[in-house]
Order: sequence, then structure tokens, then C-alpha cells
Amino acid sequence: MYLDTFEVIGGTPLRGELYPQGAKNEALQVISAVLLTDDPVTISNIPDILDVRKLIELLQGFGVSVEQLAPDTYRFCAGTLDLDYLRSDAFMKDAQRLRGSVMLIGPLLARFGRAALPKPGGDKIGRRRLDAHFRGFEQLGAEFKYDDERDIYYVQQPPGGLRGAYIHMDEISVTGTANVVMAAVLARGQTTLYNAACEPYVQQLCRLLVAMGARIEGIGSNLLRIEGVERLGGAQHRCLPDMIEVGSFIGLAAMTASDITIRNAGVEHLGIIPRTFERLGIAIERRGDDLHIPPQEHYEISTFIDGSILTIYDAPWPGFTPDLMSIVLVVATQARGSVLIHQKMFESRLFFVDKLIDMGAQIILCDPHRATVIGLDRRSQLRGIEMTSPDIRAGQALLIAALSAKGRSLIHNVHQIDRGYQRIDERLKAIGAKINRI
Repeated sequence: MYLDTFEVIGGTPLRGELYPQGAKNEALQVISAVLLTDDPVTISNIPDILDVRKLIELLQGFGVSVEQLAPDTYRFCAGTLDLDYLRSDAFMKDAQRLRGSVMLIGPLLARFGRAALPKPGGDKIGRRRLDAHFRGFEQLGAEFKYDDERDIYYVQQPPGGLRGAYIHMDEISVTGTANVVMAAVLARGQTTLYNAACEPYVQQLCRLLVAMGARIEGIGSNLLRIEGVERLGGAQHRCLPDMIEVGSFIGLAAMTASDITIRNAGVEHLGIIPRTFERLGIAIERRGDDLHIPPQEHYEISTFIDGSILTIYDAPWPGFTPDLMSIVLVVATQARGSVLIHQKMFESRLFFVDKLIDMGAQIILCDPHRATVIGLDRRSQLRGIEMTSPDIRAGQALLIAALSAKGRSLIHNVHQIDRGYQRIDERLKAIGAKINRI
């Protein structure tokens, strides 16, 4: 029987150390990049989560040799591949279940000349267009077709192969940038990519590609210059700690008034994440590469300089990541003061607030993109309820709410949480959480 429900008994402060997993979003990109070479590529600090396991299974379907060297370390070798797998029912079925499968298109197109992909699934957080990917490929000379009856995307190289181009992206898409970069590294001539995403995930992918022999300038900026090479070789790479999990642990500590130390947090790569939580009144002590969050009975939301209500909104890097907006919202429910949460990038990501309202939170959902949270300042503890996780990040936010709540909560559909958080129940149990899979 598949255990897809968490039973949580909340209201218990936690105490101990947590080690963030490897970055999920980075792992999906760098694992896809192994298709660009027939030499071995070794990647460490890979998180053991559902989405990563599904992507590795897709690679094995192509015939990629996958050797697990350690619990978090794999050696991949994409020597001779079976491209007929692209047309198989098995590929179409498995790729459709994983939004990260879109990252395979760029490498397949660049090295093998063609790729196909069913319309991918993933989180139900609103429209997530793939235009940035395919328009970028087209500007490199690729031919693109969409079969609207079967919901399948097709792309292939033109005669003579891909060629470098000036590409001004109309959307700052992380996965779109990564996909176009992976296609461009094997294209003829120079590609200039402007308005590119510059998240740490993209920077890490570019560093791996450079280690494999790619020529990329501007890493860390929104202007990348890529000089195409004939082939790439093998390399070794280590994924960063997952900044989304680090932010989730900061929020967990605040909500449950816990004493938690986050070890090996990758502090230099967190950008404004710690500062954003500090604006909610959360004390964060930096100790080298560790973060210590001491227990706080109260934390107070700051205001703008003129005294007006604080607004927290998501933005492309180096702005605040949209993946932590759900966490910030739930943490604000027990703060002193009020905050406007403005989720700009996805129109369905705030719809989980009805569960928090059922738990006793004071939240006004203004529209699909904005919610005003009136903090309870712990005067009234949230109460446990039965609920369902709609997506990875909202699921983790609801888990944090349940751990802070009075009484018993049931969270169904927790495979959504498992897609992004590695054995989260076991790791939280180790620091005192009352959580079981049932």
C-alpha cells in the first residue's frame, strides 16, 4: 500500500540540526546535461527525491549508463543512446508526469539533432509556458512543430545544424535559459543570450558545462555569450545545498518556536532569502556556512520606512524566489503585524490559503496573486485539520502549519512534498517532530 498521508501532532518545539539536501532545481538541469557528451559525468549531492528519480529513469530508458557511487553520487555515461525511445509509449507516459523532463530537449536537440516531448505535468500552480524554450531553439535555427491532438512538441535541427544567434528572451525563464544554453554550447558560432535567468541553478549548470569544455562568458549575469564547440567531455560536479529547503527550515523554526541549526547552508548563495525572513522579525545567526535560528516567542513584521504595510513579492534572481512565497505566507500567520504577499509569477499558487483559514489563520485573499496576512502573534494557535497538498511548496507550507498547530492534522497527497523534499518526515522526526506516514 502506498503511504501518501502524513499524520502530524503539532504544537511541539523542535531542537537540533538539519542538513539541507542538494538543490532540486539544479539537479534536474545538470543531470540532463549528461546527454551532451559520450564521456562519463559524475555528479554529487544529488537529492533523493521523486522528481530526480523519475528523471534518472528517463535517462536509463534512453540507454544512459547510470552507476550509483554513493547515496548522493552518480556516474552517468550517455555513450550510445536509443533514440527510438523518444517515440515509445513508455517515454510519453513517464515524461508527461515530470515537468523537469523539458530539460532533456536542449541536450537531445544539440547532440542528436531532434527531440520530442509530451506536454509535461508537475505542480498545479497556474500556466507555465514553454514558449521561451522553443522560441530560443527556433532562433538557433531549429524547426519546431506542435501536435495539438496528441499534445506533443517536436523539434529538430536544420540542415547544417544549429547556429549561434542573438537571442533576447521575452521571459526570464530559469528552465528556458538552461535549455537554450545547453543547445547553444554545441551550435556553430556565437550565441548571445540577453535577459537570461541568472539563478544559482543556472550558474551551476554553466560551470558544469565549462568544466565539460564549453565556452561561456557572463556567468552570474543576465547576458551570456556562448561560443559553440564541436564536442564536450566528461566532468565532475557537486550540487549546491537547496536554498528552498534552507528557507523552509528557517520558516519552520520560527513557526514552531524551535531552536534549529541549519548546517552547510550554502550561505553565500542564498541571496536575499535570509534578509526577507528577517523582515518578518525572525532572528537568524550566521555562523560560517551554518545558520542558527534561536527559539522566539514573538517575531514582528517590519514596515516600510514611511510606516506603510510591508509587501513581499517574488521576482527573478537576484529577487526573492517564488518557491518560498508559500513559506513566507504561512510564517506570517503567527507574526506580530501584517504583510501583503504578492505572488506575481504564478496565478494559482495562493489558492492553498483556504486550508490555513480553516486552521484559524487571518488571511484575506485579494485576488489570485495577492493575499493580506494579519498575524496572530501566537494569541491564537492554529488548529489541526484534514487537508490535501496541492503542490510541492504549498505542501511544505501546510506541513509547517500543521507542526505549529494544536492537535492532529492529516495531510494527504504527500507524494507532492516527496517530489521536492528528501525523506522530510524522517529528518524532522530526528529533531522532535511528531509526524508519521499512514
